[in-house]
Amino acid sequence: MLLLISGFTVKAQTVKGTIKSKTEQALTGVSVRIKGTTRGTTTNNEGSFSITCAPTETLVLSSVGYKTQEILVGSKTTINIVLDEDLSALNEVVVVGYGTQKKSDLTGAVASVNLETMRNAPNTNIGQYLQGTVPGLNVGLSTSAGGTPPISIRGQVTLNGSQSVLIILDGIQYTGSLSSINPDDIASIDVLKDASSTAVYGAQAANGVILITSRKGKYNQKPRISFSSAYTSQTPTIGNLKPYERDGFIKQLTESFYDKAYLAPNYTEPNPNFKVSDFADAAMRDGAGNLLPNNYNWFQEGTNTGSIFENNLSISGGSERVTYLLSGSLVNQKGFIVNDVFKRQSIRANIEILPLDWLKVGLVSSGSFVNQDGQEPSFSSLLRISPLLVPYDANGKLIPFPTNTLEPSPFTTYEVDDYDRNKYLFANIYTEIDFPFLKGLKYRMNFGNNYRLSQRYNSSIYGAGQTGSAYKNTQDYYDYTFDNILTYNKAFGEHEVTGTFLYGAVERKFSSVNARAEGFTRLSLSYNNLSLGTTKFVESDAWDEALNYQMARVNYKFKNKYLLTATVRRDGFSGFAKNNKYGVFPVAALGWVLSEENFMKNVKPVDFLKLRAGYGTIGNQTSRYTSVARVSTGNTYSYVYGDGGTTAFGQQVTSLGNDNLKWERTTGLNLGLDFTLFNSKLSGSLEYYNNKTKDLLYSVAIPAVTGFGSISTNLGQINNTGFEASITGKIVDKGGFKWSSTVNFSANNNKIVSLTGVDANGDGVEDDLISSNLFIGKSIGTIYNYQLNGIYQLSDERLAGFPVGSVRIVDQNGDKDITPLMDRVFLGRAEPAYRVSLSNNFEYKGFNLSVLINSIQGGKDGYLRNNNPSYFRDDNSIRVNYIQGIDFWSPTNPTGKYPRNISGSRAKIEPNMYQSRSFIRLQDISLSYNLGNLLKSTKAQSINLYISGKNLYTWTKWEGWDPEVNDNDTDGNPVNGLNNGGRPVLRAFTVGLNIVY
Repeated sequence: MLLLISGFTVKAQTVKGTIKSKTEQALTGVSVRIKGTTRGTTTNNEGSFSITCAPTETLVLSSVGYKTQEILVGSKTTINIVLDEDLSALNEVVVVGYGTQKKSDLTGAVASVNLETMRNAPNTNIGQYLQGTVPGLNVGLSTSAGGTPPISIRGQVTLNGSQSVLIILDGIQYTGSLSSINPDDIASIDVLKDASSTAVYGAQAANGVILITSRKGKYNQKPRISFSSAYTSQTPTIGNLKPYERDGFIKQLTESFYDKAYLAPNYTEPNPNFKVSDFADAAMRDGAGNLLPNNYNWFQEGTNTGSIFENNLSISGGSERVTYLLSGSLVNQKGFIVNDVFKRQSIRANIEILPLDWLKVGLVSSGSFVNQDGQEPSFSSLLRISPLLVPYDANGKLIPFPTNTLEPSPFTTYEVDDYDRNKYLFANIYTEIDFPFLKGLKYRMNFGNNYRLSQRYNSSIYGAGQTGSAYKNTQDYYDYTFDNILTYNKAFGEHEVTGTFLYGAVERKFSSVNARAEGFTRLSLSYNNLSLGTTKFVESDAWDEALNYQMARVNYKFKNKYLLTATVRRDGFSGFAKNNKYGVFPVAALGWVLSEENFMKNVKPVDFLKLRAGYGTIGNQTSRYTSVARVSTGNTYSYVYGDGGTTAFGQQVTSLGNDNLKWERTTGLNLGLDFTLFNSKLSGSLEYYNNKTKDLLYSVAIPAVTGFGSISTNLGQINNTGFEASITGKIVDKGGFKWSSTVNFSANNNKIVSLTGVDANGDGVEDDLISSNLFIGKSIGTIYNYQLNGIYQLSDERLAGFPVGSVRIVDQNGDKDITPLMDRVFLGRAEPAYRVSLSNNFEYKGFNLSVLINSIQGGKDGYLRNNNPSYFRDDNSIRVNYIQGIDFWSPTNPTGKYPRNISGSRAKIEPNMYQSRSFIRLQDISLSYNLGNLLKSTKAQSINLYISGKNLYTWTKWEGWDPEVNDNDTDGNPVNGLNNGGRPVLRAFTVGLNIVY
């Protein structure tokens, strides 16, 4: 019997092997699993694997981008395999709303960000990864340490509604700052752009969705340890934008008094009797009336070389029943301006457990602790203040007002005690049930939580008119998302149907307390004893809002070539008044895989070809209190009743409610074409969209007799059309050398179709809202202003109210006067004509080089912005320093570009001077080398050493600070040109090391 049993016993054996690509490149991380079990392993850095299995078992070999192979073990003990590339990775799974889909099955406009080409860039904020990576995804620049750049998807579809892109992190809306997310923790980023793909997220997704998925462990994976470290040095991309030093300041001051420094009538011959000290501000002269001998470099003292130092450590893996990923990160960034700091400590724990074959329980969690202690010196003041002045007196004490005016020293904002901390906590606890009694039916519960604690404490001896001020401000924010998701998938014959049903709710709560005091005899206890202040104030605030929603989506596929996606979403929001709490938004999309048709089978260049079309309506929601009447309480509403009566403080209605305020509605058509040609050598997608937004949320002016200035209502229509293209070519793949290139292109045009519907003139044409710069038939960013024609010279005939050196405005109607009503014309628009990026990636024997060029172009009259650093001589301007090299007009420089008016009276109108912001930027370059082949004894999967550069060079005709930055000052004036309020964009050089065991 024992002999018989032993004869039928299947003995286990060890199978070893290597897995390579067709180009003989070892493939790392290939999954080697035993079919029908959870047992398996992955290949190491050399493409090798070892696994114990029985001869009757089958090995399944799979890797993203390659075709899956199955091999019966039999008597083999050594297996060497070459994996074929999968056509454009069409079977790759893409994250979509509340689920995943194969790329080949998508019917909506969904794009994935290639993170691997950006891993080596010095990006502390995940938003910085996204520049130029996806057509239609528009990402600007941030000029502060750790700052989040402005992000938008496609064009502007609203006037007053929400314009924020929805961020979904691991299935849950993320309301924290993107600066709190560790980029090293991210596995994938997918972008949803059209109504078909965003509809599942309802009105909060009106401006597109960015889906971020964090890294996780894998089942049956040995512990994988990853460590990375990098150091970055940063300097301004434009190094010559500095204020004048002593000699330049004196020369500039002399030119400001050219009517005294030069002889009349031409003012080009120097006046030998002119002494600039006679006209300088008194603060810049000594007791004898001479200019102070100082040459203090305020700019240099208030800036330094920027730097980033970051370290990341993670461990991941899994058994048959548990997966895990634990990570930690430290980032320390110092900006170009002193005390522009960003320090982040982050931790992450992603754990998933399979207690039963049909039950999955998981936790996705992270904590981020951001330290931005300290305040910068005023950068605009560093650029303005005279080098003849110094910041400290003989005793080393700061001089608060070195100009003896209300202009403070730049360092009064710097020499303070400042505590600025933000704590971000995120957790999604989920359960997933694959019902054993009905195959294909799945239920998932998400309970997501966002919590933010902000603490801002400050004290300054220079505050409150030099009497000293201090405050403590604390803010708490919390929200939860509770989603119930039911999914059913069934394949029968040549049909496949997937139904997704959602019921969910969101609640958000915020509260803040602010305590402050002024008038301190001493501030030795800083902000920790506000009771020492003479005057004390306490303020508090709180709000909450809620949403609930239901969604149903059906995906249908027939013969793997006919696709249908139908979605309906119902949204409810507490911010709307009683008549329109809910909105219903339906969307449908079709897909046709032409390459599966018989008539396409013999078309040799075509590997894959799919047409897509989607049409439907999505919404946009108002802010929380827009539709309701609001009541305010304060000293403004105080009354005294009777002679000698006491003051009574009252309440007053400060805004009108609108019970009929309703959801904005954007109805959109999206047409798409996906293709793969020439045996996967060329692939890409083309998109065309046409969106119409109606019932715009807008605050309309009403007669003052009502007691209010405006009321929120629905009006008008905006149209958005655009074209996008993303094309990738595998140019060379031979002899171990690979070269691939991707071009992304997008163009968007918006047009205001209607506004109030009012025709006050009775001419049959709807009136424009000129005061709001909104014009029927024009784009939202239309520029309606004065046309310029140079600068008035000494001998020119001038219109009344325009002195010598002021800008000459074209008199459009020839009436010898310039008025806003008659002389403004359409000059162009602020929006760009198109955006384009080109990325190239080269691989050869362990070396990898990636290059990204990014560009925004305005075309004939687009992407314009005001850039007018005009000079008017008055009591303040003679104290102020200027950026070097501004081409101001003067009689000795008659071709000067920018106006200089010394007449003593301002010009009647001082117009904007618009410049094109078009640019081409060498944005990212990274060169890396995998040392693993040289250091095999370390047993590391990879040891990657790299150097990279960011924002290396920009080709542009724009003058001044970077053209892409879109910042404004506190008065709403643009500061990214030759103005003192601008901030530099930084050029970065990085050296780093990544090690994986």
